[in-house]
Amino acid sequence: MKRREIKRKKNSGAPKWMVTYSDMVTLILVFFILLFSMSQIDHVKFDAISESFQNRMIFDFFPSPVPMENPTESTDHMESGEETNEFDTPTQMDNVTDRDEPEKEDSLNDLVHNVENYLDEYELNNVISADRTERGVVLVLQESILFDSGEANILDEGQPFLDRIGTLLSDIPNHVKVEGHTDSRPISNYRFPSNWELSGARASSVVRYLISENDLDIARFSTVGYADTRPLVPNSPENWSQNRRVEIVILETGNDDGAEN
Repeated sequence: MKRREIKRKKNSGAPKWMVTYSDMVTLILVFFILLFSMSQIDHVKFDAISESFQNRMIFDFFPSPVPMENPTESTDHMESGEETNEFDTPTQMDNVTDRDEPEKEDSLNDLVHNVENYLDEYELNNVISADRTERGVVLVLQESILFDSGEANILDEGQPFLDRIGTLLSDIPNHVKVEGHTDSRPISNYRFPSNWELSGARASSVVRYLISENDLDIARFSTVGYADTRPLVPNSPENWSQNRRVEIVILETGNDDGAEN
């Protein structure tokens, strides 16, 4: 009896749908690679990463697993300070701390205290007010004790007050800025075409008197006229007298405001 041959299935490989699916996945992968290669690089982040790799701080703090050929020479260089880390340690950094602000505050407090004591000693608080600002100490003199209305000549009765201020300024080295202010009422004459000229002239008169009567260094002083642009209170008939004033600003030490104007 003849044996029956067993038919073996031939292994024809992966199914046809698998080949198509593989091709599609490959094409998608290539597509995303092309998109990535054409994308724009964030230069800021790239530079930051590049700088972090170029910096030697990492290698200074973490020993290299690769032994150096001459470890003693490298150690000597580091100990002698010939090679330093690009990032300074706290002891190498400039001495910039918050202590500068307290020192400035102390200096300003001393200045305010001295001025207030001086005004109390000579009973000037009724005519001169002292205010503390970021720039220094501001002495406010009302127009009525220094000038006639619409004039820039210092009155005889106002000179003793300026003499006291001159004595005060002789005892301190600070720069001084004198600022003239007017109310909002317009003025127009051959001497003062507007409040700008009047306020500037009044500030100049005060400085001229202080320097001439007290032999003060002219380089310490500066003047400016603000007209009616910086009122203390809203301009009205009741408030005009408060806005007509001369302010003598005793500047904080190190403040160059007085030297620039």
